[in-house]
Amino acid sequence: MNLAALKNHPRLLLEAALKPVQGSRFQPTGFPDLGAATFDGPERTKMLLVESAQSVANRLEAVCWDTGNNNWVAPLKGLPAVLVNDKDGKPLTNSVLEAHRLNSPYITTTEGFGEIKQAIAFDASRPLNLASLVKALLKYDPNSLLHGIFLEKVAGVIRLPRALTGFIEAKDVATVASGGVKNDRVKATKEEGKTAKEGFGNVPFHREEFTGEITAYFNLDLALIRGFGLGEEVEFLLIAIALFKIQRFLRDGLRLRTACDLDLVGEVRVTRPKDDFIMPGLAELEDSLPGLIKQAFGSDSGDRFTTVIFQD
Repeated sequence: MNLAALKNHPRLLLEAALKPVQGSRFQPTGFPDLGAATFDGPERTKMLLVESAQSVANRLEAVCWDTGNNNWVAPLKGLPAVLVNDKDGKPLTNSVLEAHRLNSPYITTTEGFGEIKQAIAFDASRPLNLASLVKALLKYDPNSLLHGIFLEKVAGVIRLPRALTGFIEAKDVATVASGGVKNDRVKATKEEGKTAKEGFGNVPFHREEFTGEITAYFNLDLALIRGFGLGEEVEFLLIAIALFKIQRFLRDGLRLRTACDLDLVGEVRVTRPKDDFIMPGLAELEDSLPGLIKQAFGSDSGDRFTTVIFQD
């Protein structure tokens, strides 16, 4: 795995063609106020946002966590994270799965967060000390160095942009209109006080799906990672984690919704830099990550979790 080939490049851009695992239709992400996010692309091409950057970030994090064992998946064991237990000592959540990571109220309202806040060393009378922030994130939640952080519960200026961004689009899309009926086996007709509002009666509905050419896009900001100033060993680790997340998501995480179950078509394409870098496969990344974690954090074995207690 030649990560050194990326040293002189500011971005790593990747693309992956996707298709439905069965049939040709798929269900995109929907928004309460606008429904499916269709838009006109270059040359008035009919485009569709299948999965937003926010959702892809959550999915890239989810494939890294073994929920049953409340730990990282095997290749990532040894990475730091903040575990949240309830007052009875039972696992509640953690900084990997929380949408706002360390800024989660399940972390910031605990007594244990004081140690993290002290490490960030924010001084309201001075500009943000970025070096202290990135060192604290590396110690407590390196996931935040890839997916960004906005610690507004400490101060509105404590933020990092995403180093790893992903989204899924489809082009040349067409709408597939269909529908159905929720049947009431007991009372099909409407009666006063027993309408669809209360869940009674036969309820016809319509649904809208799409066909089109689907592509997943990923952007790894190499210049931002180098700018953290954490050294080459940490840089290589963060890059390898990002590539692992992408490959694992494309293998295991593409069942986005009930009617949006996708497959990877072919290999992941490197679109920038085109000639200097070969995308490693998932097996190669899984083999390399334990060694990279050891190099970045030292030879000590065991976990590097910080556990806080959320008092409901």
